[in-house]
Amino acid sequence: MGDGAALPWGAFGVALVVAASLSAGLILLLHPWFAHYALARPNERSSHKLPTPQGGGIAVVAAALAGIWLGAMLSTPALDGSVGQLLPLSLAIMVLASIGAIDDIRGLRPPPRLLIQIIAVGIVIWSLPPEFSIVSRLPWSVERALLLLGGVWFVNLVNFMDGLDWMTVAEIVPVTAALALLGAIGIAPPVAMLVAIALLGAMIGFAPFNRPVARLFLGDVGSLPIGLLLGWMMLLLAGRGHVAAALLLPLYYLADATLTLGMRIARREPIWQAHRTHFYQRATDGGFSVQEIVIRVFVLNVALAVLALVSAIEPDPTVDLATLALGSALVAWLLLTFQRGKR
Repeated sequence: MGDGAALPWGAFGVALVVAASLSAGLILLLHPWFAHYALARPNERSSHKLPTPQGGGIAVVAAALAGIWLGAMLSTPALDGSVGQLLPLSLAIMVLASIGAIDDIRGLRPPPRLLIQIIAVGIVIWSLPPEFSIVSRLPWSVERALLLLGGVWFVNLVNFMDGLDWMTVAEIVPVTAALALLGAIGIAPPVAMLVAIALLGAMIGFAPFNRPVARLFLGDVGSLPIGLLLGWMMLLLAGRGHVAAALLLPLYYLADATLTLGMRIARREPIWQAHRTHFYQRATDGGFSVQEIVIRVFVLNVALAVLALVSAIEPDPTVDLATLALGSALVAWLLLTFQRGKR
């Protein structure tokens, strides 16, 4: 473990406060614009009942980037030259935010949307150090191809799961808080800790506007970049040898979205079309309120964060397997609960 005392705590604290304040401030400033140009109208697949502005992700992403770069400028020596990783990441984030904004306002066909996502993720993967590896036995080109595929999946993961008020807040807040703690004890790299803290602050600033019943949605402009940030942080954590922790932290989102996608493919349904077959969506149809769902997701994510911390602090294959098994059991229990609905 590294020495937490050597971290620039003041700079990271500034990043958190600035990101939270800027996120909330931009939302207040831009809310009339969201209501006029980016109104999400309910349909048969929606979980909301009234037309609601979307696009709040513009404020979240802008605030997160501001917090990241301000924190980086205030703590450059402590980041050991890793600030260079933030340039391609920021570029990719802005590319995804741009296509997300277009999709929110006027719609975008799946092929160009997917192509631009691949390009954005490719920028991030290309910028990794040549020696970066998670599974050393895999050929370099094969691992990079798998990382590209996984990155595109993470970009869409948050977008698929961001279908309820406070759902992404209930996911991202525990995950980023856990990553910040992992950085504080020297397990996650400082640059990942900085990004986690800035994103945590931006989500805290957004949370009051998205609480049930939401006055504002993230929209694709927010969910796509947040997905990339989430995947990038998990990638750096796994690159440090903590693969189990990197799987545990986003495990609920991974399980719900991946199982749902697999079932839709098995039923030969068009996977690019909107639907209401995610487990959390079935829960609303089965009688659970939005609050009941997001509270359960939040509590589960806190439990997964604790398991990830245990796994990372005790780097032992047996501990990794045990924490993964317990985390998988908890996720499976919640998914089954959502599928059954209230009885």
